[in-house]
Amino acid sequence: MKAIIIDDERLARQELKSLLADHKDIEIVGECSNAEDAKEKINQLKPDVLFLDIQMPGKTGLELIEEISALPEVIFVTAYDEFALRAFEVNAIDYLLKPVSKERLNDALKKLFAKEEKDVKKDSLVPFADEDMVFVKDGDKCWFVKLSNIRLFESEGNYVRVLFDSNRPLILRSLNNLDTRLNPKTFFRASRKHIINLKWIETIETWFNGGLMVKLKGGEQVEISRRQAVKLKDLMSL
Repeated sequence: MKAIIIDDERLARQELKSLLADHKDIEIVGECSNAEDAKEKINQLKPDVLFLDIQMPGKTGLELIEEISALPEVIFVTAYDEFALRAFEVNAIDYLLKPVSKERLNDALKKLFAKEEKDVKKDSLVPFADEDMVFVKDGDKCWFVKLSNIRLFESEGNYVRVLFDSNRPLILRSLNNLDTRLNPKTFFRASRKHIINLKWIETIETWFNGGLMVKLKGGEQVEISRRQAVKLKDLMSL
């Protein structure tokens, strides 16, 4: 797996590299000392996992991941424990406190490899067609709904909210997994948190920094970053 280490302290990066040297399944393809450099390298190198500090000059690690639409797996490596809850809200694999021990790093990598294996199995599932009926269950409530009637998938922690008709159930599923099974000509990954049904778009307006604001027929509004806006324009242009 390709990895990038992001930490403003050179010695901390070096120490983590030394610990990771024993793990031949991890290839360190880049190092960064701040969020801006990291964003560029993530887009360029397409890593599978980030070893990410939180407190850095300029933007924090948490602010960085908010700006990345196709987010790799994240293992936070930090000297501060007060961000742990926020880290797991953004689906981090693990949260390691400095100085990192071999044992804790090994535990984090076991979680990482287990999730990769699970995702590979999920990705082997048959893709959905737009007219397929899908089963949705939230607690005691169940629905059998046509996929084309779902206008929006919205990530909430480890869950995804499914919006159709007046219903908004939560399902235990990752947005990344859904993205691999949905028809890309119909369902568009608008952001790290949203997949929209293009057939449900009512209006599109230009937004800040070259982005777009999409309004769906159900009334929901979804902001699309400049990078994703370019992809959407290409997808919907003649």
